[in-house]
Parts: sequence; structure tokens; C-alpha cells
Amino acid sequence: MSVVATKSLSNRPSRSPGPRPSAPPRPAASRRIGRLLSESWRPASFVALLGFLWWLSTSQGWVAPFILPSPQDTWNVAVSNASYLSQHTWVTTIETVIGFAIAFIVGELVAVMMIYSKSVEKTMYPLILFAQVIPKIAIAPLFVVWLGFGIEPKILVAVLMAFFPIVISGMAGLKSVDPEILELTSTMGANPFKTFMKVRFPASLPQLFSGLKVAATLAVTGAVVGEFVGANEGLGFVILQANGNIDTAMLFAALIIMSVLGVLLFALIQILEWFLIPWHSSRRTRSASAPSA
Repeated sequence: MSVVATKSLSNRPSRSPGPRPSAPPRPAASRRIGRLLSESWRPASFVALLGFLWWLSTSQGWVAPFILPSPQDTWNVAVSNASYLSQHTWVTTIETVIGFAIAFIVGELVAVMMIYSKSVEKTMYPLILFAQVIPKIAIAPLFVVWLGFGIEPKILVAVLMAFFPIVISGMAGLKSVDPEILELTSTMGANPFKTFMKVRFPASLPQLFSGLKVAATLAVTGAVVGEFVGANEGLGFVILQANGNIDTAMLFAALIIMSVLGVLLFALIQILEWFLIPWHSSRRTRSASAPSA
């Protein structure tokens, strides 16, 4: 081959394929919603399996109807008493939400106080632990004597049930900050308030959300326990009435609504966690393992 032909071949532009245009990334919100849906089918399938076993055991007569009502009877009672159940569910929801909000505000403030003051921590931590050990059902009648038969005793029981996990998770999260990062912010001239807002509080969110999810379910239980002691409305009142009348279908309907209320509050906090701390390692690990699931 001649030198001219060789040069012409060497000067010919290569036809190597360029980078393929990638698909436009999905918005962050749609990715999180898609991840939520992909993680929901397993518990939904398990609930469906439990419902099938429930229907099978009642349809085959394995369990007496006054012990375990059939799903159809429970559904019929819930539909025929929809307005009655919705009214009492709304009362329990208000008590739960108010009690949970108070427990969150007070619990986080107490956690911050104990983090910044060793004397406060040594004084209050044993008292908080002592209050948690006392059964709430044992002191709920005392709240009725103090506050009457209104909504206040139920809210107070919900606060006490949700308070402890919020304080413990808040303290654990606030203590999890690397001391070297705190020293760095101090040398850079950041005041304690700015250090708390920019470093301590964001770093505590993963553990705080873990406590909030536990506290949300406990707040529902606390509100219902308060209604057991003395109330004329709420799901606890419905459960007591159904138990006294041996109306197991109404009893199961109220229990299912109570469980759904707790699951919804848990799910709302879970969604809020996904949107507020997408940077956490657990979120990244789930995102990376999502395609192979």
C-alpha cells in the first residue's frame, strides 16, 4: 500500500458511536412514590392472606360466630353503622393527633434540654423512666378524677404513651453527631443555635423518625385506653359497648378501624421521612437495591 493511501486512511474520521442519549430522569417525588408502591405489595399480600384464612375459618364452621364473626358480617355491621363508627373514629383521631403533637413538642424539648445539660439529664431521665414503667391503664382513672370525662384525660394518656420513645430517640439522634464536626463548627464561629439547626437536628432526624413511628401507634393505643376508663364517645367506648352486648362483629369492626388508624399515621410519618431525609444511608441502600427486588 502506498504512503498516500495510508495517510488518507489514517486521516479518515472514525465512526465510533457516540454516547447514547439517556432517558430523562424521573422526578424525585415520582421515584419515591414508585418506591413506596413497590414496597407495599408484600404487606398487602400478607393482609390478603390473613383475610382469606379468616374467611375460610368462619365459612367452614371451625370457629363459632360469637367468638369470631365472618368478614361478611363484620363488613355488613360496619356499613350499616357507618355514620356511628365514623363519628367515634373522628373523636379518637382528634385525641390521637393532639396527644401525639404534644408528645412530640414536649419530648423533643426535653431531649434538647438533657443533651445540653448533664444535670437536667441526671435529674429527669430516672423520672421519665419511672413514669414509663407505670401501666397507663392503672393511672388513667386518676386522670378522669382530675380532669373529668371530657377529651383531656384521653389526650393525656396518649401523650404519656407517645412521650417516652420520642425522648429516647431524640436524645440518641442528638448524641450521634461526631464531636469533631461540632468542634469544627465552633472554630468556624457558629453559635450554639446555628450549630443545632444546621448540624445536630438534621443529624438526629433518622433516629427521631424511628421514635415517631413507634410513638404514633402508641398514641392511638393511649387514646383508646383513656376511653376505656371513662368516655361516652370514641372507638374505646364502641369496643366496650360491643363487648358488653357480645356483639363481636361490631367489636371486630372497631378494632379494624383502630388498627387502620394506627397504620395510616405510621405511613404518613414514613412518607414524611422519605421526603425530609432522602440523603440517609437507608434511603440510598433501598434505592440501589430496588431494581433487583
